[in-house]
Amino acid sequence: MRLDKDVAVPMRDGATLRANVFRPEAPGRYPVLMTFGPYGKDVHLSQFMPEAWEALKRRHPEILAASSCKYLVFETMDPEVWVPHGYVVVKVDSRGAGKSPGFLDPNSPAEFRDFYDAIGWAGTQSWSSGKVGLLGISYYAAGQWMIAALRPPHLAAILPWQGASDFYRDRARQGGIFGSGFVRRWWPRSVLRNQHGNPESPFKDIDSGERNTGPEAFSSEELRKNRVDYPANILAHPLDDAWYRERSPDFSRIEVPALVVANWGGLGLHLRGTIQGYLRIASREKWLKVQSGSYFLTFLLPESVALQRRFFDRYLKGIDNGWEREPKVEASIRTLDDRVKRDAASTGWPLAGTQWRTFFLSNGKLDHAAPDKPEKIPYDALGEGLAFRMNLSKDTELAGPVKATLWVSSDTADMDLFATLRAYAPDGAEAAFFSAVEPRAPVSQGWLRVSQRKLDPVFSKDYFPYHAHDERRPLRPGEAAKVEVEIWPMSVALPAGSRLELLIQGRDFERSGFFLHDDPQDRPPEVFGGMNHIHLGGDTPSSLLLPVIS
Repeated sequence: MRLDKDVAVPMRDGATLRANVFRPEAPGRYPVLMTFGPYGKDVHLSQFMPEAWEALKRRHPEILAASSCKYLVFETMDPEVWVPHGYVVVKVDSRGAGKSPGFLDPNSPAEFRDFYDAIGWAGTQSWSSGKVGLLGISYYAAGQWMIAALRPPHLAAILPWQGASDFYRDRARQGGIFGSGFVRRWWPRSVLRNQHGNPESPFKDIDSGERNTGPEAFSSEELRKNRVDYPANILAHPLDDAWYRERSPDFSRIEVPALVVANWGGLGLHLRGTIQGYLRIASREKWLKVQSGSYFLTFLLPESVALQRRFFDRYLKGIDNGWEREPKVEASIRTLDDRVKRDAASTGWPLAGTQWRTFFLSNGKLDHAAPDKPEKIPYDALGEGLAFRMNLSKDTELAGPVKATLWVSSDTADMDLFATLRAYAPDGAEAAFFSAVEPRAPVSQGWLRVSQRKLDPVFSKDYFPYHAHDERRPLRPGEAAKVEVEIWPMSVALPAGSRLELLIQGRDFERSGFFLHDDPQDRPPEVFGGMNHIHLGGDTPSSLLLPVIS
């Protein structure tokens, strides 16, 4: 394998970005796999995310057996497992990050234009076949939707592995509520530490051992002036306005072949948008896999790399390898101990044969019928909330979207709803699942700012409420309002004797994770710390819609 390091990639405005090009020793023209982002093309996984590196070594010796992992960088492909199979791997530091000078503006139209130019450059190099594919996780997956919608020449296929597609609903404001915990952790830890010219960066170049942020050493004020204020921009845009729309794709323009891989562990960040991206793109040749476990480690497993390679061999190399016979949709069904019971294949999403079952909230229970008499149950918005439970008399498998239809009121003009779906084994032990933001996640969660309950009739379905988030409709204190809460997709196999619980709160469901919605500017306590109510029965029946597949 040959490495061309810090290669100059020209941009349309005269700027130069830096890329690493890994290619076969033998001369020739090869298909290209690309990544483009701010985390550092030369920052080894062991530096960027030490806990992920230790988990890889501890749990997956098969990954270490397939590669030396010398050039293993967070959320991007390992060139050692691609170049020997006749691919060129190109990794680009985005503008203002790592070795690429300039103004740091992640997830922006400016960054997308740069990515477009980089694809055009890669498609015309002497070592390129002219076909470019995109492969990466999280940040390096989410950007693929935007770039594919821009239709750059030479882009031939995409493989977003766990990548949100809706900047407002997935990444910034779940249900309209600012996801402050993630944003305020991600921005300094994942982005600012690698800002170009940052003299305090702890990251070292894999090869040289020098500081990864280039030779410049800017002052704190110079660094601040050379970047956007990402958290402040999100706070300044509480509704889904033009600022978000120019950071979310026009799905109708995406027509290249796509293998889309979601993970149940992306609850609260990537899961929803990865599945929605698959559903909404116009590509005729598209596939969806929904996996379990660590999205990063599963990406690197030999069997996953083989799956990725079959897809790209078909669409970048033109090899007739039978890829088209792959199931259009395949979803892992999780057990209560966070294993996989089986993989359910389908022709579409939701899974074929899904039976939608409605259960009504009733005095701490989930019942088949709504209460005859109306009831209004209070709860402190900042307290423990209200739980509604049902016992299962027979084995049941659930997989797909979930919806809670609630009648609610508050003594203030607004309220936030945090809906959590929990499961308990027959012995009473709660099921907990690994996720990217919480080591002991519940079955699923949903969020909604009630003043933003307006539905978009074009995208909403009976089982999937899609909120417009383009206006606010304040509550009248004490008056009940009907809301539909999108609870993110999930899967779980429940044995007879299990218990399922819907927990409704006015604050985050917390264990030990950092994925919180607690910014005081976004959630002033005088508005979101009042006394809330759920209305049951009569003319205000609150309910839970579940996807039963077995």
